[in-house]
Formats: sequence, C-alpha cells, structure tokens
Amino acid sequence: MKTTVVPAQVTTVEDKVTGSLSLQQLIMLTSPIFLGSIVYVLFPPFFKAEPYKIVVIVTIFTVFATLAIRIKGKLLIQWIAVLFRYNARPRFYIYNKRDSYLRIKHDESPTTKVTKQPPQKASSPIITTTVPISDKAVLEQIVIDPRARLRFRTNKKGGLDVHIQEIK
Repeated sequence: MKTTVVPAQVTTVEDKVTGSLSLQQLIMLTSPIFLGSIVYVLFPPFFKAEPYKIVVIVTIFTVFATLAIRIKGKLLIQWIAVLFRYNARPRFYIYNKRDSYLRIKHDESPTTKVTKQPPQKASSPIITTTVPISDKAVLEQIVIDPRARLRFRTNKKGGLDVHIQEIK
C-alpha cells in the first residue's frame, strides 16, 4: 500500500466556487433570495409588491452581504462568532483541590479504630477574656476610632496579636 504525505498548505486552502467567492459566501449571498421570497409570499397583501416588503428584503440582503465580507482571510460572521465566544468565556477559574468531582471514593472499613491523643499544651499561654455586654459598646467605639491604631499581627507560631494604642 502506497502512502503519501499531504502538505499542510493543501488542507488549509479554502475552495472557491465562483471567482473569489467561497461556498459559505455564496450561501450567504443567495439565502436573502429565499428569505425575500418567503416575505413576499407570507406577509399581507399576499403576492403583491409593497414598500415595506421591499425595505425588509433589502435590509435582509444588506445584512447578509455585510456578513459575507472577507477581512484578513475570515468572513465577518466568523469574526463576530469569535468575539461572542471570547465574551462568553468564564472570567474567573476557581480551583478547589478539595473538590470531590471525578475522585475515587474510598469506603472506610468499620474495623478501623482511630485513637485520639490528648491535646498538647501550647508553649505560650493563651489569654481568653470575656467582656461584659456593658463594655462591648465602649470597645466598639475604641475599635472604630482611627486614633486607636488597631493592628493585627500574626506571630511565628500562628497566634494573633492585637495591638490597640491607648487614647488619652
């Protein structure tokens, strides 16, 4: 069996049907004839030439003829399709590595036992204070005040340090 290599230039060349018109351009230029005949037959008064029918037919022809114009090797309708696909694309891609889509689900066997270790004591003491409701309004005013210079900092161990400058 004999095999031959087809050059890429041969496969990318568009067939020309008439002169410099491609098949798609020819279809776009002849379809207003069929659409115009449908308008002529179906719109009242039937089978009679009216000014509004002529305007509709001429408008259909100008739209199709405009879309059949070739710009940089592509038809105008193809450029419009590219723009619509570009504008319809998703703007943000959110990646979540914890997503369960298309993952293999492993069933946990009931015989597996998990032993919990007691929590380890932190090296730095954690200070938790409960503020009475009467003082919450005062603290809210302090936090809102720009002179207090409220700052949040994380330390090396992951703790959160809150610094508030005293207001006099």
